[in-house]
Amino acid sequence: MAVYTVAVRKNITFNADQDDIELAREEAQSQNTTLHELFRDWLKGLAGRKRREQEYRALMDELRHVNAGRKFTREEMNERR
Repeated sequence: MAVYTVAVRKNITFNADQDDIELAREEAQSQNTTLHELFRDWLKGLAGRKRREQEYRALMDELRHVNAGRKFTREEMNERR
């Protein structure tokens, strides 16, 4: 059995001030990259934060039943081992 995955890409269009675009292009050039790549990296970072947040919430839901049996003191919670 073979499984194939296809990366689906979407094009997006957005509006920005010409001055902002030019400054962003200059910044991209100073980083030896393109505005396109900078935007894709920013978008991946944004999506990555959302994914991590979703994973964290799922973990907390999964561990909701865990109970230590008592409240810990501030000293106990900050204790270094």
